[in-house]
Amino acid sequence: MTFFDFINDKNLMINYENGHSRPTYFVIKNDGILWFISLSSKVSKYQKIIENKIRKYGRCKTVLIRKIANKKSVILLQNAFPILEKYIGHPYIVNGKVIKLIPSLKKEILNNFKFMISMKKSGKNLFFRILIKY
Repeated sequence: MTFFDFINDKNLMINYENGHSRPTYFVIKNDGILWFISLSSKVSKYQKIIENKIRKYGRCKTVLIRKIANKKSVILLQNAFPILEKYIGHPYIVNGKVIKLIPSLKKEILNNFKFMISMKKSGKNLFFRILIKY
């Protein structure tokens, strides 16, 4: 049984196309908890969202557009949710190679994630879905 079968939440991003599982999730560990952070290829859609957040708040730490595997991708920190290791199916592979984040991007994602957690602890929830309380 996959995590998505177990949770059965239609609001979580999931789509299976042509034998490839979509979307892609990165996993980070924070305070002993594993978190899924989804990636999207819809750069133009999220570019507008980022621009709106920057206009409104002066910055955007919840959505990033960065190059991953030589392709622009959207990193949706706002969609992060906790996961158990047993539900991690397989690594993200492109052209036969496991994709790992470059250290600077990994650090940026973790710093933004920690900022979002601190905001959650102070009463301002920047996550769309968060299944645990802080």
